[in-house]
Amino acid sequence: MNKFDSQNTKRLLDKNLITENQYQEIVSYRNLNIFSLNVELKLFLYLSVLLFTSGIGILIYENIDSIGHIVILSLLLIVIAVCFFYCFKNSKGFKKSETQFDHPVIEYLVLVANILTCIFIGYLQFQYKPFGEHYGLATLVPTIVSFFCAYYFDNRNVLAIAITGLVAYVGLSVTPQDLLKNNDFYASESLSYSAVMLGILLILWTIYSNRISLKTHFSLVFLTFALHIISIATISNLLHHDILIWLIFTGVLGGSTFYFYKISYEMRAMSLYVFMILYGYIGANIILFRLFENVDFSNIWELFVFLLPVYFIGSIVMFIKIIKNFHKEIAT
Repeated sequence: MNKFDSQNTKRLLDKNLITENQYQEIVSYRNLNIFSLNVELKLFLYLSVLLFTSGIGILIYENIDSIGHIVILSLLLIVIAVCFFYCFKNSKGFKKSETQFDHPVIEYLVLVANILTCIFIGYLQFQYKPFGEHYGLATLVPTIVSFFCAYYFDNRNVLAIAITGLVAYVGLSVTPQDLLKNNDFYASESLSYSAVMLGILLILWTIYSNRISLKTHFSLVFLTFALHIISIATISNLLHHDILIWLIFTGVLGGSTFYFYKISYEMRAMSLYVFMILYGYIGANIILFRLFENVDFSNIWELFVFLLPVYFIGSIVMFIKIIKNFHKEIAT
């Protein structure tokens, strides 16, 4: 038993929160040095899912001419049907509260079935176009399936796929790199407004779900997507030359930062707090730059160059300090 655990256990005894007998049992158990392989096993299961689905994609790509489209689609459909049949048969059914599977393999079979469903519908649309030119429907259908599976089987990984599909349906790419690289927020304000509105809808759904106690443990997933989508779309438009648009997105960033600051404390979510600070810092620096872009610094350029490293070093120190303070506050 390490020193930290020993001190905390002794503190519980000193406060009479546990009895002497319970204390001895805890000490004896920890002295056995038993450790859990649960995280490691789940990691291998997750990697196996990724390798399996990636292997199917490579198999389709390399043998598409020799195997044939109908055969590939039929094999995919059979695997999907078998996975879903086993999952439905062994699941506990839909519950509003958090549900734990009797065996963790079921959770990853749901993930496999869901990913293969997305591959199946995408392949079907690409090859035979059952939805015609309405490619949005080819995204919306697997998104609906993913939301159903996420709530029915209580699966956060599938929920992330569902939200990604929803974001793709409104014309966005979810990863931050792709958002900045592929989606031209600067040129298309409508895309930015769509991103902000989607983020707000995710927040409103989270609030409603918490009010009716519907899968409240999904809140962090929804809010994480909302934070990234709103913040990246907003920051991208802080460089806009139209003063009205600049003011609108400055206000959105300020409101978003304030909201996620409060909710990160309420949920004790370190991830939300860290990204909120990062996005707020980036946005504040862009706003500061825009405010002083017409100021002539030629007379004090040397002082500016000297203070710039101090500013960034001070920012790093302050960032570390506020993160440590946040960790202390949520730990108490």
